[in-house]
Amino acid sequence: MTYTDPMFKNKELDGKVIVVTGGGSGLGKSMSRYFSLLGAKVVITSRSIEKLQKASAELQKETGNEIHPVACDVRSYEEVENLLAETLKKFGKADVLVNNAAGNFISPTERLSSNAFDTIIDIVLKGSKNCTLAFGKHWIKEKQPATVLNIVTTYAWTGSGYVVPSATAKAGVLAMTRSLAVEWAKYGIRMNAIAPGPFPTKGAWDRLLPGDLKEKFDISKKVPLKRVGEHQELANLAAYLVSDYSAYINGEVVTIDGGEWLQGAGEFNMLEKIPKELWDQLEMMIRAKKG
Repeated sequence: MTYTDPMFKNKELDGKVIVVTGGGSGLGKSMSRYFSLLGAKVVITSRSIEKLQKASAELQKETGNEIHPVACDVRSYEEVENLLAETLKKFGKADVLVNNAAGNFISPTERLSSNAFDTIIDIVLKGSKNCTLAFGKHWIKEKQPATVLNIVTTYAWTGSGYVVPSATAKAGVLAMTRSLAVEWAKYGIRMNAIAPGPFPTKGAWDRLLPGDLKEKFDISKKVPLKRVGEHQELANLAAYLVSDYSAYINGEVVTIDGGEWLQGAGEFNMLEKIPKELWDQLEMMIRAKKG
């Protein structure tokens, strides 16, 4: 068994209905595929019904399970309410919400228009709020235990230049996760988050690192494990956190980044680049001073 293999194999999500925003592509699609393979009924949503229908047909063929596409712009609370209604109409319930829809681009902040900043805030923070509030109100009214999994990022707590709208929005989602984990636990609603490091997806990475930037800025070199993540690794973690096996995990954010953010956080981590010969010289100098 390797890290690219599925962790669960025995329909551990059988009977669950899972809604994945941004489920038609990238990491959302990978999570949806695995949820479906594990027996869940999955609703995928994004703004483009054509993209969703194509992804739905592909995933159903792979998994042999039903994938229901619903067009929804998460920035609109009315469309989110319709997403909930369509899910209930199709499957009779919703057990899990995965807030995965996101937007991002790299830019010096002073180059951004107010509208560009708002676009990211609206998709990531407002969209996650809209879905969480709509589904949460329903679950509380129906006295139904449920689970919310939010996809954040490690710079939600460190911040990061050149992706300031995303950092701002993801920090808000993380605060909402931890806050509602306490407030809604009495209703049987668990709130957790995953903070992924670099997991290449064509759409997102083409926007973030267009042209030959991917070659000039090799992200894997920033990761102590010297590689990027495989989609199945994140899908494994997501499946565990939405399953009943994680029933006592609430208000947690799980980082899966190969140690990337810790490498950037350590004040002297750049010393990794010092060659052995120079370390030998430094050690001799230190010993001489001690002597």
